[in-house]
Amino acid sequence: MTQDIFSTQDELRDLIDAYAYLGDEKKISEQMRLFTEDAVYQVYMGDFLVANVSGTANLEKEFNGHAALVKTYFTMNGQHTVHVGEDTASGISFSQIKMIREPEGKRNITDYSVRYEDQYVRQNGKWFVKERIGYFVIIEERLLA
Repeated sequence: MTQDIFSTQDELRDLIDAYAYLGDEKKISEQMRLFTEDAVYQVYMGDFLVANVSGTANLEKEFNGHAALVKTYFTMNGQHTVHVGEDTASGISFSQIKMIREPEGKRNITDYSVRYEDQYVRQNGKWFVKERIGYFVIIEERLLA
């Protein structure tokens, strides 16, 4: 591997980590800057497509609506494998996401085990997410003590 490939891998890892950090902090408008304007974001829960959003304006509305229902997010990123072209790349990453909600005054925690399949594009020397598909493979919800 060349130094350019290593640098690109680091940049792409930083991109998905920034996505997690900003999401956990509910900095949605800043998170949108990680996507291309025409980005596509899809979510599967098991075999069912539950979200299919295009464009950062629509995506920001969707994320803000969801964030309003969640008191606390906590994300841990795991493996991240990428295949790099000149100005495009694809990647698979894994995340554990915890969300605390308080419906009816009760604290519930939901644990999500997620596999993301991403398409990235480099524009003006910077990498962005062009497409992100989240596969929520394991979902566990329980009352938080």
